[in-house]
Amino acid sequence: MYESDAGLLAPGRAGTPAEASTGDSAFLRAMLDAEAALTRAQSACGLAPAGAGPAVTEAADAARFDVRDLALRARADGNPVTPLIADLAAAVPEDARPYVHRGATSQDILDTAMMLVASRTLAEVLDDLERTAGEVARHAAAHRDTPMAGRMLTQHAVPTTFGLKAAGWRALILDARDRLTTVRGSLPAQLGGAAGTLAAFSAFAPATADAPVDGPALMAAYARELGLAEPLLPWHTLRTPVADLAGALAFTAGALGKMAADVLTLSRTEIGEVEEEGGSSSMPHKAIPVRATLIAAAARRAPGLAAPLYGSLAAEDERPAGAWHAEWEPLRDLLRLVGGAARDGAALAAGLRVVPYAMLENLHLTDALIVSERLVAVFADRIGRARAREVLVGAAARARSETTDLSDVLVDVLHEEPELAGLDLAELTDPARYTGSASLLTGRALDRR
Repeated sequence: MYESDAGLLAPGRAGTPAEASTGDSAFLRAMLDAEAALTRAQSACGLAPAGAGPAVTEAADAARFDVRDLALRARADGNPVTPLIADLAAAVPEDARPYVHRGATSQDILDTAMMLVASRTLAEVLDDLERTAGEVARHAAAHRDTPMAGRMLTQHAVPTTFGLKAAGWRALILDARDRLTTVRGSLPAQLGGAAGTLAAFSAFAPATADAPVDGPALMAAYARELGLAEPLLPWHTLRTPVADLAGALAFTAGALGKMAADVLTLSRTEIGEVEEEGGSSSMPHKAIPVRATLIAAAARRAPGLAAPLYGSLAAEDERPAGAWHAEWEPLRDLLRLVGGAARDGAALAAGLRVVPYAMLENLHLTDALIVSERLVAVFADRIGRARAREVLVGAAARARSETTDLSDVLVDVLHEEPELAGLDLAELTDPARYTGSASLLTGRALDRR
């Protein structure tokens, strides 16, 4: 028994707008839109009767067609456009039938449908990225001066602020938004005929035509009908649009993945600096970071899905065997992954709970050693860099061996080193007072629109 993919193993995209806009019905609608637009464009260019375009457009109603039947019949020719053409032609009045798909090739329609599906899906993704960026900006502004431990190679490095961390998330998300916006605006229609020469459109031109068919004008009219960009050339084997789309989508998954990775780390029980809202668990003490987990999963998969889309750049001849066919499924999966991740990103950022007191507690885990960089600089100004390092290495070792605070050891050091007399140890060892330009950098990042 045939069973459609309900998303049982894909909770990241289940129920998302991206799932609906990339489903089989959505691709069918896009192929029909491409066919109808082609006939309308030919009518506009005098290559088909005025009534042919409206007739084909009326017949190109996705509800009239059986997706599963088309899928099974697609095996005969290796793509679903061939059976669709037959069914669409049968659905139009007889006088309009000759103008269905006239002059085009299956790849024209399927490539154009891919661009339509991508454009429609990206509209929702971009909305979710804007929401995510807005929520993250709220956290960055609220915690612009909230100190926390900066970590390097899993260890405490120097203090930073949560505001700066959140501002960094936002910067990546806006980078992704800008890349996807640029790509979406450049998604082109595809029209070239059998070998990208548009020759068939001249062959089918009315005998009464006053001049040869203007192929570029037809491409332009076709793109206008679809709301897609006008291509410079037919791109059957020039796969820049698909590769650019793949790159922007994979980047977006990674940008959202950075936020998710930080949330997963910071929400560990032993760290506890953030919490995701609404995470479910059978154990009351746990708040599972579900949204961050799903985003992280998407970020891990996205590069692998982009790889075959880049691989299809190396396409032979004027129409390749297998290269464009290899794009359909990974592109759909990539759109779905990113659509789901963008939705989860917005939910994650909106419900994220920041725990400043945990950040402050963790700052003191190393007993002031987290500001040793600052102490070296201040001490070096008085006793030289070599001696400063020697003094602090010894003080740190003593603090660890005696399980005491570095500040307590430094009280003795100041008595032993007359040149260090008068230093304010309370101020120098306070992690919250060593966040550098974090506040200024956060403000600078938040100024970006």
